[in-house]
Amino acid sequence: MSPTRIALIGIGKIARDQHVPTLAASLDFELVAGVTQHTPPERVPGFATIGEMMAAMPEVQAVSICTPPRGRLAIVAEALAHGLDVMIEKPPAATLCEAESFTELAREAGRVFYATWHSREAAAVEPARAWLKGRTIHRVAVNWKEDVRVWHPGQEWIWEPGIGVFDPGINALSVITHILPRAFMLERAELRFPANRAAPIAADLAFVDTSGVPIDVDFDFDQRGPQTWDIEVETDQGHLKLSMGASRMAIDGVAVEVGEEPEYTRLYRHFARLLANRQSDADLTPFRLVADAFLLGRRTEVQPFDWNG
Repeated sequence: MSPTRIALIGIGKIARDQHVPTLAASLDFELVAGVTQHTPPERVPGFATIGEMMAAMPEVQAVSICTPPRGRLAIVAEALAHGLDVMIEKPPAATLCEAESFTELAREAGRVFYATWHSREAAAVEPARAWLKGRTIHRVAVNWKEDVRVWHPGQEWIWEPGIGVFDPGINALSVITHILPRAFMLERAELRFPANRAAPIAADLAFVDTSGVPIDVDFDFDQRGPQTWDIEVETDQGHLKLSMGASRMAIDGVAVEVGEEPEYTRLYRHFARLLANRQSDADLTPFRLVADAFLLGRRTEVQPFDWNG
């Protein structure tokens, strides 16, 4: 079977770091074009708009959207109008209403839509989910702390309203909403906003699941030194720890072998399955939790943020 001819929309850091090399190694996809205001990947033609690309290359079958979340509705709608299947990077959109519209637009167009959560494809996620089945969970703690200067150098879009520390934080939420057996809801939140920014740099969230299990979440976008992406689950039959963004797993301090396959390899394999079965996948649960954090969150102002600080 021939690979799906796919184009990238938005050729920024995440596209160059993850999508381009993953597609280059894929047997399921062939990267044939880029829609970007910047330089497209080597040996790939670049276009200013989807319409311009489709006029020149009507053979394109799908797009992977890697732009910042604001403005996604117009991009998704245009792609679907041209008969393209669509995959989008997280976070899915600027607002929950916008994100919820995508699946219906795809259904009306008869196309596949995939809202991705790359951290759900980390190597330890499925093993952790399987290990937790049948166990009684007592407590969950999440510490997701990284330095925005390292992972988003100079990218001002990250400070648009509704994003900030929730850009990495939503990765943790995507993992725990997948591995924990019951739904959970936000009880309270504290959001810390730099005095000169419209989005939080840190957040403390307190959730509780439908059985009363506490889930404490600590996000920080100003972590210097070692970066921390840990999830710990205390159960009646041992202590589970996911680390390095859920790519590593340990039970009671003993490492469990989970493999080394990269997240984006799994991400595109899942997209290939969706295309083969003509099915969409758009779980917005992590995004709803972020929206709840802004609804209930108590805002605290902290010192101004400086890219060079």
